[in-house]
Amino acid sequence: MNSLNPESILKAAQAFMECRILLTAAELDLFTILKTAPLHADEIAAKTGSALRPLTMVLDALVAMDYLVKQDASYCCEESAGKLLASDSPVSVLPMIRHMASLWPRWSRLTDIVQDVEGAKDEFEFTRDPAELRAFIGAMHVVSGPLAQKTVSAADAGSARALLDVGGGSGSYTIAFLKAVPDMRATLFDLPDVIEMARDRLREEGLLERTELIAGNFHKQELPAGNDLALISAIIHSNSPEQNLDLYGKVFRSLNSGGRILIRDHVMEPDRAHPRSGAIFAINMLVGTDGGGTYTYEEIKRDLLAAGFTKVRLIQQGEQMDALVEAIKP
Repeated sequence: MNSLNPESILKAAQAFMECRILLTAAELDLFTILKTAPLHADEIAAKTGSALRPLTMVLDALVAMDYLVKQDASYCCEESAGKLLASDSPVSVLPMIRHMASLWPRWSRLTDIVQDVEGAKDEFEFTRDPAELRAFIGAMHVVSGPLAQKTVSAADAGSARALLDVGGGSGSYTIAFLKAVPDMRATLFDLPDVIEMARDRLREEGLLERTELIAGNFHKQELPAGNDLALISAIIHSNSPEQNLDLYGKVFRSLNSGGRILIRDHVMEPDRAHPRSGAIFAINMLVGTDGGGTYTYEEIKRDLLAAGFTKVRLIQQGEQMDALVEAIKP
């Protein structure tokens, strides 16, 4: 364990400053604008609808942070920043950065939330803000590629023929499973607007004909039946324990006998402080959901058993929401 000192504490306290500068740059799409050719500050102001003086100060700060390069009063992207943060780059993490920006107001109210100040919490509601929904689904797409491959390998899904991807987003996991198991068909269940995003991606991947897309809300509806593998990926942290128990029951009823549920999420140690990323992510759920959080293996196991599942086991530990829990429907 590292010892704290005044410098490390102050560095942590000031980290929000550089974070906020980066988030503003992402919201203004500066890295896309400056990826191809240098521009003067007044030209950038015109493209972004910004005031010249504050924009120039942000641009200079981005130069200091090594995201931009300044030469002869013009600005352009540092090469790797353009690759990773421009909207038209195939490896861009910009959607995730914009999603982080959408969380900023909620996190700013953390003290009031902890002190239970009336009206402090602004619960994340996917259907309320289409732009926020697009940012969220885009962010999930950015992080899902490598995790999807890792999940498919650990799941040993070769014998499964009917996959149910609950809250499957734009289809990253459905795509990974279908590519790994040529005889598999899939059902992707998510909110109506998300389903249309998934439809476009599955069509691009040539997998739309092997996938049934069903729009719905798993909090309010039963899930499609006849599956032998159900994936619950990055969902249980958004739910209260009661909501998860209800969801597990719906998954149980959707599976054939002998079918499996596979849960990918943070799985906490008994002390609830490890992994570190899970403890911090629990605060993200505190400020953005009514009852969400991160759960220990024993808590997940208890609720799966209560829903009727057997043979619960942790098949993969993880530090970055990549732990996997499996259970069987008798």
